[in-house]
Amino acid sequence: MSVRLTPEQIERYSRQIMIPDVGGKGQIRLRQGRVLIIGAGGLGSPAAFYLAAAGVGTLGLVDSDRVDLSNLQRQILHSTADLGREKVASAKDKLARLNPEVEILAFPVRLDEKNAADLIAGYDFIVDGSDNFATKFLVNDAAVALGKAFSHAGIVRLQGQTMTVIPGKGACYRCLFKDPPAPGEILNCQQAGILGAIAGTIGSIQATEAIKYLIGMEEELLVDRLLTYDATAMRFHTIEVRRDPRCGACGDNARGERKLRSMA
Repeated sequence: MSVRLTPEQIERYSRQIMIPDVGGKGQIRLRQGRVLIIGAGGLGSPAAFYLAAAGVGTLGLVDSDRVDLSNLQRQILHSTADLGREKVASAKDKLARLNPEVEILAFPVRLDEKNAADLIAGYDFIVDGSDNFATKFLVNDAAVALGKAFSHAGIVRLQGQTMTVIPGKGACYRCLFKDPPAPGEILNCQQAGILGAIAGTIGSIQATEAIKYLIGMEEELLVDRLLTYDATAMRFHTIEVRRDPRCGACGDNARGERKLRSMA
Protein backbone atom coordinates (compact mmCIF):
# COMPACT_ATOMS: atom_id res chain seq x y z
CA MET A 1 0.00 0.00 0.00
CA SER A 2 1.51 3.30 -1.10
CA VAL A 3 1.76 6.17 1.35
CA ARG A 4 0.94 9.67 0.20
CA LEU A 5 1.19 13.06 1.81
CA THR A 6 -2.01 15.02 2.35
CA PRO A 7 -2.33 18.57 1.01
CA GLU A 8 -2.01 19.84 4.59
CA GLN A 9 1.21 17.86 5.11
CA ILE A 10 2.65 19.13 1.84
CA GLU A 11 1.98 22.70 2.95
CA ARG A 12 3.31 22.16 6.50
CA TYR A 13 6.57 20.58 5.32
CA SER A 14 6.90 22.45 2.02
CA ARG A 15 10.15 24.22 2.88
CA GLN A 16 11.97 20.93 3.48
CA ILE A 17 10.17 18.94 0.79
CA MET A 18 11.61 21.31 -1.82
CA ILE A 19 15.15 20.34 -0.71
CA PRO A 20 16.40 17.80 -3.28
CA ASP A 21 17.86 15.52 -0.59
CA VAL A 22 14.45 15.34 1.13
CA GLY A 23 11.60 15.59 -1.37
CA GLY A 24 8.29 13.82 -0.97
CA LYS A 25 9.91 10.42 -0.47
CA GLY A 26 12.11 11.74 2.31
CA GLN A 27 9.13 13.34 4.02
CA ILE A 28 7.28 10.04 3.94
CA ARG A 29 10.31 8.34 5.46
CA LEU A 30 10.28 10.91 8.25
CA ARG A 31 6.57 10.28 8.78
CA GLN A 32 7.31 6.57 9.15
CA GLY A 33 10.38 7.14 11.34
CA ARG A 34 10.71 6.51 15.06
CA VAL A 35 13.24 8.40 17.21
CA LEU A 36 13.89 7.87 20.92
CA ILE A 37 15.24 10.84 22.87
CA ILE A 38 17.06 10.05 26.10
CA GLY A 39 16.64 13.12 28.30
CA ALA A 40 14.08 15.91 27.95
CA GLY A 41 16.57 18.55 29.09
CA GLY A 42 19.14 20.84 27.51
CA LEU A 43 19.99 18.66 24.51
CA GLY A 44 16.70 16.80 24.24
CA SER A 45 14.64 19.98 24.13
CA PRO A 46 15.92 21.46 20.85
CA ALA A 47 16.31 18.01 19.33
CA ALA A 48 12.71 17.10 20.11
CA PHE A 49 11.35 20.44 18.89
CA TYR A 50 13.04 20.16 15.50
CA LEU A 51 12.23 16.48 15.05
CA ALA A 52 8.57 17.12 15.80
CA ALA A 53 8.54 20.15 13.50
CA ALA A 54 10.15 18.07 10.73
CA GLY A 55 7.33 15.53 10.93
CA VAL A 56 9.04 12.49 12.42
CA GLY A 57 6.15 10.09 12.97
CA THR A 58 6.91 8.85 16.49
CA LEU A 59 9.02 10.43 19.20
CA GLY A 60 9.79 8.62 22.45
CA LEU A 61 10.89 10.68 25.46
CA VAL A 62 12.76 9.10 28.37
CA ASP A 63 13.36 11.15 31.53
CA SER A 64 12.62 10.52 35.20
CA ASP A 65 13.14 14.11 36.40
CA ARG A 66 10.70 16.90 37.16
CA VAL A 67 11.04 20.48 35.97
CA ASP A 68 13.18 22.61 38.28
CA LEU A 69 13.66 26.38 38.17
CA SER A 70 17.35 25.99 37.29
CA ASN A 71 16.36 24.01 34.18
CA LEU A 72 14.60 26.88 32.46
CA GLN A 73 17.77 28.69 31.39
CA ARG A 74 18.44 26.05 28.73
CA GLN A 75 15.68 23.41 28.66
CA ILE A 76 13.37 25.16 26.24
CA LEU A 77 10.65 22.50 26.23
CA HIS A 78 9.63 23.73 29.68
CA SER A 79 8.29 26.99 31.13
CA THR A 80 7.75 28.53 34.53
CA ALA A 81 4.23 27.12 34.61
CA ASP A 82 5.69 23.60 34.36
CA LEU A 83 7.69 23.73 37.60
CA GLY A 84 7.29 20.46 39.47
CA ARG A 85 5.81 18.58 36.51
CA GLU A 86 7.35 15.47 35.02
CA LYS A 87 9.62 16.62 32.21
CA VAL A 88 8.24 14.09 29.75
CA ALA A 89 4.67 15.28 30.42
CA SER A 90 5.67 18.93 30.00
CA ALA A 91 7.56 18.08 26.82
CA LYS A 92 4.70 16.05 25.40
CA ASP A 93 2.31 18.99 25.78
CA LYS A 94 4.59 21.40 23.93
CA LEU A 95 5.38 19.00 21.10
CA ALA A 96 1.73 18.05 20.63
CA ARG A 97 0.81 21.72 20.27
CA LEU A 98 3.62 22.22 17.77
CA ASN A 99 2.66 19.24 15.60
CA PRO A 100 -0.45 17.19 16.48
CA GLU A 101 0.44 14.65 13.79
CA VAL A 102 3.45 13.35 15.71
CA GLU A 103 2.87 10.50 18.16
CA ILE A 104 4.62 11.36 21.43
CA LEU A 105 5.37 8.48 23.81
CA ALA A 106 6.39 9.58 27.30
CA PHE A 107 8.45 7.34 29.59
CA PRO A 108 8.90 8.93 33.05
CA VAL A 109 11.70 6.53 33.97
CA ARG A 110 15.46 6.58 34.25
CA LEU A 111 17.24 4.55 31.59
CA ASP A 112 18.98 1.65 33.30
CA GLU A 113 20.31 -1.81 32.56
CA LYS A 114 16.88 -3.39 33.15
CA ASN A 115 14.88 -1.27 30.71
CA ALA A 116 17.43 -0.02 28.15
CA ALA A 117 17.01 -2.85 25.66
CA ASP A 118 13.20 -2.76 25.75
CA LEU A 119 13.06 1.03 25.36
CA ILE A 120 15.60 1.26 22.55
CA ALA A 121 14.52 -1.78 20.52
CA GLY A 122 11.42 -0.20 18.96
CA TYR A 123 13.13 2.85 17.43
CA ASP A 124 15.12 3.60 14.30
CA PHE A 125 17.45 6.21 15.79
CA ILE A 126 18.42 7.25 19.31
CA VAL A 127 19.28 10.80 20.42
CA ASP A 128 21.39 10.64 23.58
CA GLY A 129 20.72 13.84 25.49
CA SER A 130 21.70 12.40 28.87
CA ASP A 131 23.82 14.36 31.32
CA ASN A 132 25.93 11.65 32.95
CA PHE A 133 28.58 9.20 31.78
CA ALA A 134 26.91 6.07 33.13
CA THR A 135 23.87 6.65 30.92
CA LYS A 136 25.98 7.57 27.89
CA PHE A 137 27.91 4.30 28.10
CA LEU A 138 24.66 2.39 28.65
CA VAL A 139 23.08 3.99 25.57
CA ASN A 140 26.15 3.09 23.54
CA ASP A 141 26.30 -0.52 24.67
CA ALA A 142 22.57 -1.16 24.27
CA ALA A 143 22.37 0.56 20.87
CA VAL A 144 25.42 -1.29 19.54
CA ALA A 145 24.06 -4.61 20.79
CA LEU A 146 20.70 -3.94 19.12
CA GLY A 147 22.22 -2.50 15.94
CA LYS A 148 20.55 0.90 16.46
CA ALA A 149 22.10 4.12 15.14
CA PHE A 150 22.43 6.94 17.65
CA SER A 151 23.78 10.43 18.22
CA HIS A 152 26.07 11.06 21.20
CA ALA A 153 26.54 14.55 22.58
CA GLY A 154 28.03 16.30 25.58
CA ILE A 155 28.05 19.94 26.67
CA VAL A 156 29.66 21.99 29.44
CA ARG A 157 30.30 25.71 29.91
CA LEU A 158 30.94 27.10 26.39
CA GLN A 159 31.83 23.82 24.71
CA GLY A 160 30.06 20.91 23.13
CA GLN A 161 30.76 17.76 21.17
CA THR A 162 28.77 15.25 19.16
CA MET A 163 29.25 12.17 17.00
CA THR A 164 26.98 9.65 15.31
CA VAL A 165 27.32 5.90 15.68
CA ILE A 166 25.99 3.36 13.18
CA PRO A 167 26.81 -0.11 14.55
CA GLY A 168 28.86 -2.15 12.09
CA LYS A 169 29.81 0.91 10.04
CA GLY A 170 32.24 2.78 12.27
CA ALA A 171 33.53 3.58 15.72
CA CYS A 172 31.30 3.64 18.78
CA TYR A 173 31.46 5.77 21.92
CA ARG A 174 33.64 3.18 23.71
CA CYS A 175 36.16 3.36 20.89
CA LEU A 176 36.66 6.99 21.83
CA PHE A 177 36.28 6.70 25.61
CA LYS A 178 36.97 3.17 26.84
CA ASP A 179 35.42 3.51 30.29
CA PRO A 180 33.54 6.14 32.30
CA PRO A 181 35.84 8.59 34.11
CA ALA A 182 36.28 8.28 37.85
CA PRO A 183 33.70 10.21 39.92
CA GLY A 184 34.69 13.87 40.14
CA GLU A 185 37.36 13.59 37.45
CA ILE A 186 35.33 15.59 34.93
CA LEU A 187 32.93 18.36 35.91
CA ASN A 188 29.33 18.16 34.73
CA CYS A 189 26.97 21.04 33.93
CA GLN A 190 25.70 21.22 37.49
CA GLN A 191 29.25 21.68 38.74
CA ALA A 192 30.78 23.74 35.93
CA GLY A 193 27.84 25.55 34.38
CA ILE A 194 26.52 25.71 30.84
CA LEU A 195 25.45 28.47 28.47
CA GLY A 196 21.95 27.60 27.33
CA ALA A 197 22.60 28.42 23.68
CA ILE A 198 25.32 25.74 23.59
CA ALA A 199 22.67 23.11 24.27
CA GLY A 200 20.59 24.59 21.46
CA THR A 201 23.45 24.38 18.97
CA ILE A 202 24.47 20.81 19.75
CA GLY A 203 20.91 19.52 20.20
CA SER A 204 19.98 20.96 16.81
CA ILE A 205 22.92 19.12 15.23
CA GLN A 206 21.67 15.90 16.83
CA ALA A 207 18.23 16.46 15.31
CA THR A 208 19.85 17.08 11.92
CA GLU A 209 21.76 13.81 12.15
CA ALA A 210 18.56 11.92 13.03
CA ILE A 211 16.70 13.47 10.09
CA LYS A 212 19.54 12.70 7.68
CA TYR A 213 19.63 9.10 8.86
CA LEU A 214 15.88 8.63 8.43
CA ILE A 215 15.85 10.01 4.88
CA GLY A 216 18.79 7.83 3.82
CA MET A 217 21.78 10.20 4.00
CA GLU A 218 23.95 7.76 5.96
CA GLU A 219 27.11 8.56 4.04
CA GLU A 220 27.03 12.20 5.20
CA LEU A 221 26.63 11.58 8.93
CA LEU A 222 29.17 12.22 11.69
CA VAL A 223 30.30 8.60 11.63
CA ASP A 224 33.95 8.14 12.65
CA ARG A 225 34.06 11.88 13.34
CA LEU A 226 33.77 13.77 16.61
CA LEU A 227 32.55 17.33 16.02
CA THR A 228 33.65 19.75 18.75
CA TYR A 229 32.33 23.25 19.27
CA ASP A 230 34.09 26.02 21.19
CA ALA A 231 31.78 29.00 21.51
CA THR A 232 34.47 31.12 23.18
CA ALA A 233 36.39 31.31 19.92
CA MET A 234 33.31 30.39 17.82
CA ARG A 235 35.09 27.46 16.19
CA PHE A 236 34.04 24.00 15.09
CA HIS A 237 36.63 21.27 14.74
CA THR A 238 36.34 17.69 13.47
CA ILE A 239 38.42 14.89 14.96
CA GLU A 240 38.68 11.58 13.13
CA VAL A 241 37.78 8.56 15.26
CA ARG A 242 38.75 5.00 14.35
CA ARG A 243 36.99 1.86 15.40
CA ASP A 244 38.98 -0.03 18.02
CA PRO A 245 39.16 -3.76 17.18
CA ARG A 246 39.55 -4.40 20.91
CA CYS A 247 36.52 -2.31 21.89
CA GLY A 248 34.36 -4.00 24.51
CA ALA A 249 31.16 -2.95 22.72
CA CYS A 250 31.85 -3.18 18.97
CA GLY A 251 35.27 -4.86 18.77
CA ASP A 252 36.11 -8.06 16.93
CA ASN A 253 35.64 -10.18 20.05
CA ALA A 254 32.60 -8.35 21.46
CA ARG A 255 29.38 -10.28 21.62
CA GLY A 256 26.44 -7.92 21.32
CA GLU A 257 23.89 -10.62 22.02
CA ARG A 258 25.66 -11.65 25.22
CA LYS A 259 25.95 -8.02 26.37
CA LEU A 260 22.28 -7.48 25.59
CA ARG A 261 21.23 -10.51 27.64
CA SER A 262 23.32 -9.29 30.54
CA MET A 263 21.32 -6.05 30.58
CA ALA A 264 17.95 -7.83 30.61
